[in-house]
Amino acid sequence: MSRYAAFLRAINVGGHTVKMDTLRRLFESMGFSKVETFIASGNVIFESTARSSKGLEKTIADRLRTALGYEVGTFIRSFAELSEIARYQAFPSKDLEAVGVTLYVAFLADPIDRKTERKLLSFRTEVDDFRVHGREIYWLCRIRSSESDFSLAVLEKELGIQATFRNSNTVRKIAARYDASSRQGR
Repeated sequence: MSRYAAFLRAINVGGHTVKMDTLRRLFESMGFSKVETFIASGNVIFESTARSSKGLEKTIADRLRTALGYEVGTFIRSFAELSEIARYQAFPSKDLEAVGVTLYVAFLADPIDRKTERKLLSFRTEVDDFRVHGREIYWLCRIRSSESDFSLAVLEKELGIQATFRNSNTVRKIAARYDASSRQGR
């Protein structure tokens, strides 16, 4: 069995309310084991015998669309990938430690090409900065994200890609919590 994290878009935002016990039951009904949710924003940890995260993304997205009645962007990462994402230093420490700064991680289905990356980087301002690494975009926001001109809607509209954002603290907490529990179970 391999452990995975699902980062779901459109869970408990925009009028789409899903209770975490409902979400856990949906994942269990797909045959996944050790299903847990982490905060109520669409983070699901589970184990599966599947070896393809792409296959898992499609299976889960299809089942959630049927069960919930709307499209749920689904982004799967193995725990090895998640550990790497949590450790990745996208920006210098001095930038991350400044007052009012938040680092977000955007999970994508596929890596973006150079043309799309250049377009993303054209959104850099005094407030917002970006780095691309693998299938993630790291967004350094120097003010409240709700006050920034950049957003998930801008990312999706201007770049034509679907994604979901998580605060980097959430990503690190998930990686640390479940990495530790997997070592304890050995």
